[in-house]
Amino acid sequence: MRMRKLLVLSVAALALSGMSASASEFKIGLQDDVDVLDPARSRTFVGEVVFESLCDSLVAVGPDLQAKPELAESWTWNDDHTVLTMKLKAGLKFHDGTPIDATAVKANIERAMTLQDSMRKSELQSIASVEVVDPATFVIKLKQPDPTLLPQLSNRAGMMLSPASFDTAGTKPVCSGPYKFVDRQQNYRITLEKFADYRDAKDYSFDKITFYPIPDTTVRLANLRAGDLDMLERLAPSDIPVVRDDANLQLALVTSVGYQGITINVGKPRGDSPLAKDKRVRQALQLAIDRNAINEVVGSGTFKPAQQPISDTNPYFDKSLPVTTRDVEKAKALLAEAGYKRVPFKLLFTNSTTSQQIAELIQAMVADAGFDVKLRAVEFTTMLQQIQSGDFDTVLLGWSGRYDPDGNIHQFVTCGAGLNYAKYCNKPVDDLLNKAKVTPDVTARKKLYDDAQAILQDDLPLIYLYYQPWPFVLSKSVKGFTPLPTGLISLKGVTKG
Repeated sequence: MRMRKLLVLSVAALALSGMSASASEFKIGLQDDVDVLDPARSRTFVGEVVFESLCDSLVAVGPDLQAKPELAESWTWNDDHTVLTMKLKAGLKFHDGTPIDATAVKANIERAMTLQDSMRKSELQSIASVEVVDPATFVIKLKQPDPTLLPQLSNRAGMMLSPASFDTAGTKPVCSGPYKFVDRQQNYRITLEKFADYRDAKDYSFDKITFYPIPDTTVRLANLRAGDLDMLERLAPSDIPVVRDDANLQLALVTSVGYQGITINVGKPRGDSPLAKDKRVRQALQLAIDRNAINEVVGSGTFKPAQQPISDTNPYFDKSLPVTTRDVEKAKALLAEAGYKRVPFKLLFTNSTTSQQIAELIQAMVADAGFDVKLRAVEFTTMLQQIQSGDFDTVLLGWSGRYDPDGNIHQFVTCGAGLNYAKYCNKPVDDLLNKAKVTPDVTARKKLYDDAQAILQDDLPLIYLYYQPWPFVLSKSVKGFTPLPTGLISLKGVTKG
């Protein structure tokens, strides 16, 4: 395929690759390829990046954790917060010209709740029913109060597809955002074009957006410097000084609400491995890792060490959990206590430059404590397939993050949750996190998260490494871009020329 050839071209050849286009096209280099272009079934961060232009949600949520109108114009709760009544903005249309009405919303939410391979089930588990009042009004009835619902409806759980496109949503999505789907070539590009009937169409300058997945950070930056891209996401930290010194480029850097970490398979079919069956081995692995070294060596000071999935800018951050300091001797002692001198395992990671560097550094660090790590780099979609099936020991995996803490923890560690790749299951953790879902008081809710994290920090199905920075790079001709802590790319108000 053409992109595979592009990855090995010289910078000079890249400039002649034919990717250049008129000022009405905006070209974005992605670190990974998207899995499936269906909000209900999507798992990837880059999928969210594309959905930001392709699919609108019912609401939007900002850093203040307050919901704001998007497709929904207004909403009200009953007294005990178990009935949510929402009213849609007038004149909304899907990309196929059909109206975005209450019947379509009901169909989308019910599909996300019941589709066999939906990744949104746990996010919408509090919903008992959705009822249509009139074309513009619908009612969501809950099984119990759920303070996480509006934040969930601001993301993929609240994105609206035309019901007529449900059967082809993964390959030909018909959505509701400022840009509509044109075509996709796997591992090469995704093309969108402006939707003329979008309510805020005047705020979007480009007639066409093209996303190019380019895992190699060096090649991604070379494309941008050659003029074949207008923007890239996730610059390699080692290239930050180069970008800052280049008068033709702009660096936009923000710390995310998400994290990078190691997910450990503690379930079947890996249940008999030392890492899976003994938490002391997982604790030893954490003690063998120097998060500060990852920050300094790979992150160039931008990988802020993390001990938990909630960032220190969030009111739910647990200050009683300091970042673990590397202690090789203590790690060896824990392994010996568990009955092991050397523990082999495989570390799976995506074939991106940064992931490769982190994996190699971890391999070298933990060897000192008694871990023999075999590295396996694969394409992102292949990695997702493997971890979904449980075919891995450990995986270097991140999460783009949510403002509400539930979105960063519940679906990763509760029994049977859609993103629980660790196959971890602990009833006390489930009880705490399920109760946190229905507790509106911030102080009481924080205590529930703190108690759950105390158990998780002991069991360690996930080892959190750092809070993900979002370094975007743009051509100097691009104006009006604001980086978001979610890592998503909004082109509203963005121009070039």
